[in-house]
Amino acid sequence: MRRLFPVTDETAARPSGGSPGEAGAGAAGGGLVASGSDGLLGGDLAEREWSLTGLAAAYAYPEPAPGSPQPWLRANMVSTLDGAAQHDGRSQPISTATDMRIFGTLRALADVVLVGAETVRQEGYRPARVRAEFAAAREAAGQAPAPAIAVVSAGLEFDYGLPLFTSPAVPTLILTGAAAAPDRVAAAEKAGAQVVIAGDGIGVDPVRAVQALAELGHTRLLTEGGPRLLGQLVAAGVLDELCLTISPMLTAGDAQRIAGGPSVAVPKRFELVSLLEEDGFLFGRYRRT
Repeated sequence: MRRLFPVTDETAARPSGGSPGEAGAGAAGGGLVASGSDGLLGGDLAEREWSLTGLAAAYAYPEPAPGSPQPWLRANMVSTLDGAAQHDGRSQPISTATDMRIFGTLRALADVVLVGAETVRQEGYRPARVRAEFAAAREAAGQAPAPAIAVVSAGLEFDYGLPLFTSPAVPTLILTGAAAAPDRVAAAEKAGAQVVIAGDGIGVDPVRAVQALAELGHTRLLTEGGPRLLGQLVAAGVLDELCLTISPMLTAGDAQRIAGGPSVAVPKRFELVSLLEEDGFLFGRYRRT
């Protein structure tokens, strides 16, 4: 089994006689590089192609504690060097094939994908697909064939003719507040979506949202934003982990950061758990301290 070496052990060792530039040149040649050092490496950098099985092991959710499993919420986002989470309103232009491979792996590990309504509209969200390479692992873990998409929405203004509602492998969830318009709730349910109340007003309370999903048996949670939703989750203190891709691009302009909304009273501190690199893209995994 391929291992992901934690960068927190010590700074990555360079090959004997090599320079930082030479190590970087090797990384650019292809294959994710696991940063860090370990006895198995003999003190050298390890360059290797990461299989889907290896990525799944590297990004596995923490083992649940005995008793009632507690939800674990991770976010997966991408940002340019100058802090842009999007270009022309979409994240795809600042992504890469490997980023999308990790994106697919994270989805395959999750029970549910939490996403904001505006991101659904901008990114043209489709239902998560059933992937044969993860079928056995999901079945063994007691998961559905694919994660459900859970959309956070106050207004419930959707085109219910989209594939997200007409052809999901598992029913799409819509999280909304108790004061949501009854006719829109009825329209969502008629379209086959499962409406989940997670707030007392028209909006969604992030704490209630996580609790409501856990009560439905979804404890391995993944959010893909957008920035407004991620900012709300950060402010509410419910985000446990951030998987962040740093794209080696500069976009300038006024694009959103990965998290928006009001600032928190005290900055949230996360620790770096692991780091992968390919062709200048950095794939970091951070956990709340």
